[in-house]
Amino acid sequence: MLSTEGIKNKEVINIKDGRSLGYAADIEVNLELGKIDGIVIPGERGLFGLFGAAEDDVVIKWENIKTIGDDVILVEVI
Repeated sequence: MLSTEGIKNKEVINIKDGRSLGYAADIEVNLELGKIDGIVIPGERGLFGLFGAAEDDVVIKWENIKTIGDDVILVEVI
């Protein structure tokens, strides 16, 4: 079984172009349905990461995640 700690801090790679999208920082959960909706990759923050809006965060939907490995998460996004 995979825990949320097992997802956090893994590099997220887009298999469409091989580009690194960043590192998973959190998950998005649908409490009504009791399922994971996606993983959250934080956007750029301001000074020392202390300032900045959450609107810059990127959410990769769970259906776009292809593999969660030991070191990386492979996703397929446009």
